[in-house]
Amino acid sequence: MSKTEEAQEILKALGLPTAQQNEMSALTLLALCGIKETDSWADANRQSLGVTKGIMNFVADVYNRNYAPNTRETFRRQVLHQFVQGRVVDYNPDEPDLPVNSPKAHYAISDVALSVIRKYGTSEWESAVSNFKENVGTLTEAYEKERSMTLIPVMVEGEAIKLSAGKHNEVQAAVIEKFAPRFACGAKVLYLGDTADKDIYVDAKELAKIGVPVTEHSKLPDIIIYDELKEWLFLIEVVTSHGPVSPKRMLELEDFLKDAKVGKIYVTAFPDKSEFKKHIAEIAWETEVWIADNPDHMIHFNGDKFIGPG
Repeated sequence: MSKTEEAQEILKALGLPTAQQNEMSALTLLALCGIKETDSWADANRQSLGVTKGIMNFVADVYNRNYAPNTRETFRRQVLHQFVQGRVVDYNPDEPDLPVNSPKAHYAISDVALSVIRKYGTSEWESAVSNFKENVGTLTEAYEKERSMTLIPVMVEGEAIKLSAGKHNEVQAAVIEKFAPRFACGAKVLYLGDTADKDIYVDAKELAKIGVPVTEHSKLPDIIIYDELKEWLFLIEVVTSHGPVSPKRMLELEDFLKDAKVGKIYVTAFPDKSEFKKHIAEIAWETEVWIADNPDHMIHFNGDKFIGPG
């Protein structure tokens, strides 16, 4: 393997996330360790380097990778910041009290990481990596714990579901917890998407029973709720930046659900009136609008008919 590939293998072993196992990250590690293509990792050394005149110049001179000057912030924010969090690199070790934006800001391989890196390719490598993870932990694990703490919990048909963090999923949770009990009381959630997991909850059996093709999830709206007693199918799109039930979207869903012999109710859910106002001109007639911060009310784009299928 090339030294860049070896550096990527080291970063992976030390528990850096996938985004910090790319070429830029590998070259940064090589620069901070002072490793050239023909060097041994046992020769890695600790030296303090700035981003532009230190790391980027080394990468250009030794590995012939010339990054544009404006990528300095990419090195800092997408590589070095995570290296520091993962205890692989120390920030301003020579002058810890430097101001955040000081032009003298510098980075150096941490002593604990350096002792592991020097053992790469030897019989002691795996043991050294294991000790590093045990004593320091891994950034990947830390990120997973942080992500878990920000998940949005919601109960779907008695099952605890955790949606990924974000405004879109906050509104989705509100649809389940606030819209459904008010306007679809007794109805059952058959489908719930997620910005990180498209099909986080799918009742494939029930969807198939009413004629919804469950093999083409990309065409499904964000949420599907079914009132079996009334035979009403609520097709709900959640909007935080784009995508209300427009005339085009309504026609797409009508065609997609042509075999579903139930009444269809099209709903666009917004987080607030401000977001609703941005999209009002796009909303199709014969559809409904629900706003999460005013959960007791509906706006009907269907003349004198109250909520119900067309």
